Amino acid sequence: MTFERACALTDLPELGARRVDLSGTPVAVVRDGEGTIRAVEDTCTHGAVSLSEGEVEGCLIECWLHGSQFDLRTGIPRTPPATAPLYVFPVRIEGEDVYVDVAAPINGPTR
Repeated sequence: MTFERACALTDLPELGARRVDLSGTPVAVVRDGEGTIRAVEDTCTHGAVSLSEGEVEGCLIECWLHGSQFDLRTGIPRTPPATAPLYVFPVRIEGEDVYVDVAAPINGPTR
C-alpha cells in the first residue's frame, strides 16, 4: 500500500469534510458522526461536484447540489439521484496526521 499524508487531524472539522488532492485524485477526508476518519472520492457520481462542500450526518455525506447521500463506509448512494457508488480509500492515522491510500480502494464503482 502507498499511503500519502492527506492532512493533520486538526485540519478536519469536528463533523465534516476537507478536500485534498492525492496523486491527482480529489479526496474528501471526513470526520463522521462517530468521530471516525474516512476517505472517499470527492466527486459526486451524479452531479460531478465536490462532496466535501456538503453536509455530513452520521456516516453519510450529502451532495450539496442535488441532495444525493452516500454511505462513507461503503460508498453506496443511499438517496437518488445518484446511482453509482464512490470509491472508498484506506485511512491510517499516525500521530496527529491522516494518511490515505488512493492506489488501493477498499471498494468502489464498476463504471
